[in-house]
Amino acid sequence: MLQMLKQITMENIEEISTQKCFEGVLGYYQHQASTTNCDMKFTVFMPEQSLEKPVPVLYWLSGLTCTEDNFTTKAGAYKLEAELGIAIVAPDTSPRGDDVPDEDTWYFGSGAGFYLDAIKEPWSKNYNMYSYIVDELPVLLSNNFAVDL
Repeated sequence: MLQMLKQITMENIEEISTQKCFEGVLGYYQHQASTTNCDMKFTVFMPEQSLEKPVPVLYWLSGLTCTEDNFTTKAGAYKLEAELGIAIVAPDTSPRGDDVPDEDTWYFGSGAGFYLDAIKEPWSKNYNMYSYIVDELPVLLSNNFAVDL
């Protein structure tokens, strides 16, 4: 299964960890995102079928206060996705970091899962999740993983 990792060029991506998961590999990654101006984390499950050809991708967009890990620990979907030959990508829901504006509430600021682009300062520098999910992340995935977008 670790052969799947050899197909990944890791252009502009830092691999945090990988592990065998059913008939595939689950990886945790981060990269410097231009749309959010901070490091963004995501997980990718790659089934063994990706060794032979690009596979379809299912994006899981978690909700408010979730991270890239919520789907991985709660859904139990990887066995079925391995059988179907589908990759799953689960990005973090929000920009995070010391330089990212935040609020002391659980429903706004770091961790808030709004898939929109902010238009007001100070939020508009980092909170551009629509652009991240629609524009930046798919290109990053297609450049680094055997996926069929």
